[in-house]
Amino acid sequence: MLTITQALHDQIVAHARADHPDEACGVVAGPAGSGRAERFIPMLNAARSPTFYEFDSADLLKLYRAMDDRDEEPVIIYHSHTATEAYPSRTDITYANEPGAHYVLVSTADTDDAGPFQFRSYRIVDGEVSEEDVEIVPGQVPGPQSA
Repeated sequence: MLTITQALHDQIVAHARADHPDEACGVVAGPAGSGRAERFIPMLNAARSPTFYEFDSADLLKLYRAMDDRDEEPVIIYHSHTATEAYPSRTDITYANEPGAHYVLVSTADTDDAGPFQFRSYRIVDGEVSEEDVEIVPGQVPGPQSA
C-alpha cells in the first residue's frame, strides 16, 4: 500500500494539471530504506508530449546524485496520462526500473465518468504490474525542491 500525505497528493495532481495537455513526470524521494515519501521533485518532460514522458538524462543524473548525497531513494515515480486511464502502458512497464518504487499515475482525462482525475499506484517488478491501495493521510510537506 502507498501511504501519502494529502499535501504530496495535491502537489502531484497540481503538476499533472499544470503540464496538461503534455504528460507530467517527477519523483517523490524519501530516506533510504524507509518507504516514506517526503521530498516532492517535479521534473521536466523532455519529450514534451501528450502521449509519452521522458526524464531529461542530465536532470535525472543530477537527481540521483542529490538523492545519494541526502541518503534518499525514489519512493514514488509519477507521471500523468492525458487521454487514457491511469494504468501503466507497455512503454511505462518497459521503462520501470526501480522495483522498490511506487509508480503513481494521474489521468487528466475523464475515462471512467468518475471525474477528470484518477490517482492510482502500482508496483512494477520484472514486467509484472500490481495495483495497490492508496491511503491519503493528513500532512504538510515543503514546496517543490530542486534535485
